[in-house]
Amino acid sequence: MKYIKTPFENLLVCQPTLMGDSRGYFYETFNEAHFKKHTGLDIHFVQDNQSLSKYGVLRGLHMQGGAFAQAKLVRCFKGQVLDVVVDMRKDQPTFGKSYSILLSEENHTQLFIPRGFAHGFSVLSDEAVFVYKCDNFYHRESEIGVAYNDPQFKIDWKIPEAERILSEKDQNNPAFAEAVKQLYAL
Repeated sequence: MKYIKTPFENLLVCQPTLMGDSRGYFYETFNEAHFKKHTGLDIHFVQDNQSLSKYGVLRGLHMQGGAFAQAKLVRCFKGQVLDVVVDMRKDQPTFGKSYSILLSEENHTQLFIPRGFAHGFSVLSDEAVFVYKCDNFYHRESEIGVAYNDPQFKIDWKIPEAERILSEKDQNNPAFAEAVKQLYAL
């Protein structure tokens, strides 16, 4: 596994090493000891999640705050998604900035998202299976949403507005400034 730094502290692009032959391929999606040795981060995942979505679905931006904040390791098992994060950490020079990356079954790329980021993705293929590990359990009362279309971020979700499919909850997430207030009140 190769870990590539981004301009955001501890936000890492993870490129697995594929081993393949005429039968197919194999790769390790996570190795705790290797991750710690090469990144210096001590992560223990406690929950695996998977979602299936069709083209146009936009999920996010979501996060958990306070004692229930989560780090995540995300990947697209089937299809293709645009994965997006927003740095909600006030003590970072990247506070309030977004980062996006294409994750797909073809590129096998993963993104390690440290605690303190809101996260979302849009589905660019006919359907996508999205898989992620979390280092803390889901806690509904600690969940915070951020408006996917907040003009501060200027996120190009790669899907025309008329074709976006959002949950009612995601359509009504607050703007960044209000989400920050909610986060730091936890």
